[in-house]
Amino acid sequence: MKKKFQDVDREKRRKPGHLFHDAAEDRFHAQHKDMPTQAKAQINSPAYRLAYDDIDYLLADDQRPMRLLLELDKPEAKLKAHGIEHTVGIFGSARIHENNSYYQQAKELAALISSKSGCDGCPDLYVVTGGGPGIMEAANRGANEAGYESIGLNIVLPHEQYPNAYITPELCFRFHYFAIRKMHFLLRARAIVAFPGGFGTMDEVFEALTLVQTGKIEPLPILLFGSEYWQRLINFDVFIEEGMVNSDDLDCFAFVDDVKEVWEIIRQSMVD
Repeated sequence: MKKKFQDVDREKRRKPGHLFHDAAEDRFHAQHKDMPTQAKAQINSPAYRLAYDDIDYLLADDQRPMRLLLELDKPEAKLKAHGIEHTVGIFGSARIHENNSYYQQAKELAALISSKSGCDGCPDLYVVTGGGPGIMEAANRGANEAGYESIGLNIVLPHEQYPNAYITPELCFRFHYFAIRKMHFLLRARAIVAFPGGFGTMDEVFEALTLVQTGKIEPLPILLFGSEYWQRLINFDVFIEEGMVNSDDLDCFAFVDDVKEVWEIIRQSMVD
């Protein structure tokens, strides 16, 4: 029997297992069907747009909960589809240049984590960074030049931050909400390594420390790379002296200065 409507791309868009048109197919029809002359005003009205195809509706203040959900779900779906279950977050300043020793050490560490994971009882580990320049670029570059995939979680900023060229393209994400971005840093984390950085790095480090201290996430290695920088920047003992934390709260993190030591701590945390 001849079909009443023929769409050459229909079979490509249709998902197996059911007869219903999917959202993409309805969007296609909404954009391409002939417009009745007598109904132009109705069809051109914003109210007539499909809700999920109405950018003004999606960007309205009232839809912030929906945007938060979408920003949580999209990377989650992509990472699951890619089979990624475990990550090591590498944080640090966007202002550190290639000739800086921390850049070279972050690059070396990412290559080591990528190449050593999956061996000796360790699960496959993927390096994840904030996706920008500096230490983030160094870590993605280390994984890339060693022949491994890595993840980048970029953020939209007033002065645009573009992704570095070493992130695996299929694993390069972009966020509006810092909170959801930080959640994705931790959802699969098996360890965090923080190189010297500024306010953004402090935010990421103290988010993780707070979640471990309060029992919201399971303990994991939180390693502050470059002990001289960190100890000069923050006198953690003041927290104890002033009664702001318990002495064992400082066991949530450790200072490290050697790339191989970092890997050994991470490895031991997973095989013990």
